[in-house]
This record gives sequence, structure tokens and C-alpha cells, in this order.
Amino acid sequence: MADSSAQSAQHADWVSRYADEVIAESERRAPGKPVVVASGLSPSGPIHLGNLREVMTPHLVADEIRRRGHEVRHLISWDDFDRYRKVPNGVPGTDASWAEHIGKPLTSVPAPAGSAYPNWAEHFKAAMVEALGAMGVEFDGISQTAQYTAGTYREQILHAMKHRGDIDAILDQYRTKKAPAKKQQKPQDEAELEAAEGSGAASEDDGSGGTGGYYPYKPFCGECGKDLTTVTSYDDETTELSYTCTLDGFTETVRLTEFNRGKLVWKVDWPMRWAYEGVIFEPSGVDHSSPGSSFQVGGQIVGIFGGEQPIGPMYAFVGISGMAKMSSSKGGVPTPGDALEIMEPQILRWLYARRRPNQSFKIAFDQEIQRLYDEWDKLAAKVADDSVLPADAAAYHRAVGTAAGELPRTERPLPYRTLASVADVTAGDAEQTLRILAELDPENPVTDLATVRPRLDKAEAWITKYVPAESRTIVRTEPDTEALAALDEPSRESIRLLLEGLDEHWSLDGLTHHVYGVPKVQAGFPADATAKELPPEIKTAQRSFFALLYHLLVGRDTGPRLPTLLLAVGADRVRKLLGA
Repeated sequence: MADSSAQSAQHADWVSRYADEVIAESERRAPGKPVVVASGLSPSGPIHLGNLREVMTPHLVADEIRRRGHEVRHLISWDDFDRYRKVPNGVPGTDASWAEHIGKPLTSVPAPAGSAYPNWAEHFKAAMVEALGAMGVEFDGISQTAQYTAGTYREQILHAMKHRGDIDAILDQYRTKKAPAKKQQKPQDEAELEAAEGSGAASEDDGSGGTGGYYPYKPFCGECGKDLTTVTSYDDETTELSYTCTLDGFTETVRLTEFNRGKLVWKVDWPMRWAYEGVIFEPSGVDHSSPGSSFQVGGQIVGIFGGEQPIGPMYAFVGISGMAKMSSSKGGVPTPGDALEIMEPQILRWLYARRRPNQSFKIAFDQEIQRLYDEWDKLAAKVADDSVLPADAAAYHRAVGTAAGELPRTERPLPYRTLASVADVTAGDAEQTLRILAELDPENPVTDLATVRPRLDKAEAWITKYVPAESRTIVRTEPDTEALAALDEPSRESIRLLLEGLDEHWSLDGLTHHVYGVPKVQAGFPADATAKELPPEIKTAQRSFFALLYHLLVGRDTGPRLPTLLLAVGADRVRKLLGA
């Protein structure tokens, strides 16, 4: 962080406080070694914005630790050796036939039809990796398929099997207890529930239910490749393990000293990896917070492997505003890639940085995105003039860059709502867009669209993909002669006053002043009279005047902000449509 004010801001937020704890804990557990923080993601389908909190929470803490000069590793465990549990809704290139793969490792399931990737897991990992790259998230990815099939965890598996009685005793403490009702935020709908899922590995399998005793290891069948198997016996001396597939009846006896086609059950696998990787910090979702859940139980099982449970918060749900419309149109919950189509990476980082992990928030795909950008731009202005609160400054600086440097940004960040309005009216026509943007501020005109990108691109994508067709703006091609002929005298006078001052006020600020001023002048007040100097009925007159202009220009009672709309339509066409 370049300046001292930015540096001091870092000590004012939740990220800094966790960084303090993690550094101290790392020095206690593993002095002289890199600090290890971790995330776990299951590429069982599109990785949603709710899952992104699993990554962003440790990322922000890791980045703060790097800023302080410490070496840190942020591990992302891709739980791609997990079982394929279901066919997600709305995934292009799939159909009901993919259900035949349920029970196989995710890396053994074919990718959706037309994919460039070799299997299901790689297909969905790729989109997340691309999004994390755009957001400046530095991480070390670990494929659990690669780890298990290479025999990396051989000693840990044999150790777990040797101590299966101890593991079973820990798990048994919770099997007979009825968990109390969980106090947690509830997702608003099924889409949010899907977005709020943590790692897909959180299926809470503990390995119980077998006929020959408790075994914390589950092989994938040598015949069908699925995990619908039951271990029937195990010999600690020879490491011979026998199992039967409950699907096809296939039986096999293998030696765990050389067998790599299986994995530890999730409630044992997770704490094993904490110990193996030396994880100091890892957050967990609300699905891991109840008694008997994998995080709670893992805190005891990790000791069997000679490790300690990581510190880390439980993180709350991430909701989506505008979700209902989007679910019906896209068939699923939005991903980080979807969000990055309509918002710059800095904005998405900011949403996760400014709220403590246990605070829920929503990501906007509806009109709220315009308000969000207004809020961001106001924050940027406060940072620039040093009038910002320390915690807000910290969140801002964490959003715009990392320890490696600032993220690419829009050179000239015009208001998002203005860009969206222009994109709406021009339907993305570059020549028309440049003309309008150049007229926003004649004293400092936009001369190259590259200076307003990528924000312009994000606004165009939002208009195109997420604004319903019935809400799009279509400017009239011909005047509404019938409506013009039916105007009363006050309405005619208001249009005359608008047109008389059109050229004089032809800029965004000028037109803003002008359209608000016409009803004031018409009522006998100065155009620059303030609200305190005006009677309440002036606001009513302004609303009526705006509705009249919208009707004559676009055939509706509402639309984009009038000053932007007038600039977009152009002075000559405005005069034509208003009957001049």
C-alpha cells in the first residue's frame, strides 16, 4: 500500500484483526515457516457467489499478511475426488443421462457436451480459476484426485485405519445426541440456499453404517467406479481391505499400502488435511456450525493426526437481489464469472471486504447495482480527499488492489447509471455512445471509449443480460401527434421553456439543472431556487413534467435519467419528438 494513510487504515478492520491472530498462531505452531490459510471448493457444478466467500475470507487475510512482509500460502483444495452427488439444474450440455455417473469421483464424470475440458471437475474449476485471476486472488491449487491417486496420503490413511476405533468413539459422541435447533440466517429461497452451500464435500459422511465395524475409508468400486461400496474387513498387519459394491455385487480384496482408488470419508478427510498441510486459518460455512458437523468433529479428530484445528470464522450467507428473474432466465444461481460480467473486480472484492464474515449481504443483479456503484464512487471521492473513515478506507484499499499491486481500473469512471442509460438507448452502438459521452461534459469530453472501459462494458452487459425487455428504453421514431395535440396550455409552456434553453444547457450538469428548473420558472421561481425556498407542490409539478417528457420521448411514464436520455436522443430529435 503506497501511502501512509492507506497503511494506517489497514489496522481498522476485521481483516487486520484476523491477520494479527493468524500471524501469532502461526508463530506458535510453526515458527519460521510460511503462514498457511486454506479454502475448500467442490467443482460439483457451477461454483456460486456464496462459495466465493469461502475463498475471499482467507484471501483477504492472506493478502494482509503478505502486505506485512510475511510469506503466506493460500491453499485452495479442489475437492474433485468427491462423489458426484446430483445433476445440477440448468447446466448447458447436460441431460438426465448424467445421473448414471452419480457416485463416481467428479474427475471421472464427463464434462458437459461441447466443453473443452477433460472432465466435469476441470470444466467447473476453469471458470472459477478465471474469475479468481481477474480478482487478483493468489493461491496454490491442490487437486484431491491427484493427491489420493498418487498415494500422497498413504501414511495418513493407514494411520486413520489403525486408529479407527478412536475416530469412531469421537463420532459416536454425536450420533446419539439430538442436535439443538440451529440459530442461523435462513436463505430466502432455493436459489440462495444453493448459493450458500459451502464445499460440496460437506455431505457429512462419517463412514458409519457398515456391517463389519467402523471404517473411515471408502473405496471406489473396481467394476462400476462408484463409491456405493461397503468395507467388510481390514487387517492392520497386512493392510488387506475387502469390500463389496452394493450396486453390482462386485467384491475385491486390496492392500492399502498400494491401493489408491478410494478416499477417507469427509469427516476424517478434512481434519487429516488440516494436519498434513499445517493449516492455521480456514473459515467454515453455516452448514458446518452445528454440533456433530464436520468442522466441530474435525476439531477433535485432527488431534489423532497430530495437528490442531485451524482458527477461523463461520461465514454467513451471500444472497442475490434480482435472483427470482435470473433463476428463471438462466436456470441457476450466479457465479463469480456472472458477477464480473456486470461489475468491475474492485466492486466485487469490496462487497466481501467491507462486511465481516458473519454478516450476510446481497449481490445486486437488478437496479440496485446502480446504487451500489454510486456508493462506491462516493467512497472513492472520500478516499481521494481524505475524509473517509478508517474502516471504510481499509475496505476500499483491499478492493482496489493486493500486495502484488493495484488491479487494472477504468481510467475515467463515469457514473454506472449514466453508462447503463446510454447503453440502453444506443443498444451498444459505439459511434452513438461516443457522441453522447462526449457531450456529457463539453469542457472535458470523452474522446476515446477505451478511457471509460471496462466500466462501460460492464454496464452494457447488465443492460443486455439482466434488464427485462419490457424495461428497456425504446425512443419513439415519430412524434406522438395525438398526445401533442391534446396538451393543455401549461404543458405546452413547459415544453417551450425546455426547448428554448436546450442548446444553452447541452451537457449533463446543464440539462440536469434545466429540466429541474423548468417547473420552478413556470411557477414564478428562479431556476436555481433550492428546495427550502420552494413550496411542496413544486416537486409534484416536476414529477408531472418528467412523466410528460418520458411519454413523448419513449412512450412510458418512466425511463433513464432525463438529462442522460436527452443527450442520448440528441437535440434535433428531441425537438422533433416534442413537436418543435
